[in-house]
Amino acid sequence: MQVPSGATTNFSGMADLHAACVDLPPADETARMAIAAREATLTKPAGSLGRLEELTAWLGAWQGRAVPTLERVRIVIFAGNHGVVRQGVSPWPASVTAQMVGNFAAGGAAINQLARVADASLTVVPMADLAPTEDFTVAPAMTTPAFLHAVTTGYATVDAETDLLCVGEMGIGNTTAAAALAAALFGGSGRDWAGRGAGLDADGVAHKAVVIDRALAQHEAYRDDPLMAARIFGGYEMAAMLGAVLAARHRRIPVLLDGFVCSAAAAPLRRLHATGLAHTRLSHRSAEAAHHALARYMGVEPLLDLGLRLGEASGAALAVPLLRAALACHTGMASFADAGVSERT
Repeated sequence: MQVPSGATTNFSGMADLHAACVDLPPADETARMAIAAREATLTKPAGSLGRLEELTAWLGAWQGRAVPTLERVRIVIFAGNHGVVRQGVSPWPASVTAQMVGNFAAGGAAINQLARVADASLTVVPMADLAPTEDFTVAPAMTTPAFLHAVTTGYATVDAETDLLCVGEMGIGNTTAAAALAAALFGGSGRDWAGRGAGLDADGVAHKAVVIDRALAQHEAYRDDPLMAARIFGGYEMAAMLGAVLAARHRRIPVLLDGFVCSAAAAPLRRLHATGLAHTRLSHRSAEAAHHALARYMGVEPLLDLGLRLGEASGAALAVPLLRAALACHTGMASFADAGVSERT
């Protein structure tokens, strides 16, 4: 693993962060048009590579390059603990978060193997020394300074010299936080958003829904403010993911989001700006029951659907070879003229 260098940005308050979330640069349409022009010359029927063609154009438009590259692919996992675990919402103890961070460092986790296959660097960032947030059924998960510090940490982790950023997480209890945040952002009850997480049975899921409903009722006044909702219902690692995705937008770096928790962490950007997640693609549809609904609310279509519910940026890492394949076709295929193949009449 390596720790990337990134420019620091300190958000002085929630208003400052809000301003950063709505002042977003657009994609490079000149690069997108150049890619489309080349795509039209390649030895295949127009549009026959489907979403692969769109992915190449997306990469180039955000990298600002007519010929995109994937030389510097970086996976960043943020780890954090959640006070709501005290409510019995996970079958795993909070100590597993630190143990898995150690497993990442030792190279023994699934993401270590997937990062190697994807030819991507891997960075793990333990948030708040893995101290838990507050139990959000009784108090906001984070104070304003703690939330802003976590967002700033995530923002600073993004190296400007990155061709593609993959964002993921590790944190016992964070599917409960993600479900509560999704409900706060898009409506519904705990029953609509609670899922199995890391292995709950039906009774466990029902209890999780009750806990979420209690939290939503406790903080009803803040549900219409996406950043306040992220502070109240999220976690340190989720705030850091929000910061990382925001930094990538400001630096025009394309992003692959991972599963349910990662999607919920980034969702405030979609609520705050109609194109707030235009620089992202959703790598996969998680087996967590509510991820399909969350993707629909966010206006994103998953690239893969493999029944994953691991987290760790595993889905994002699996989508990297798909992007490499799309790019290889675009850059390596011959044109009709070069290959001497007749074009359609």
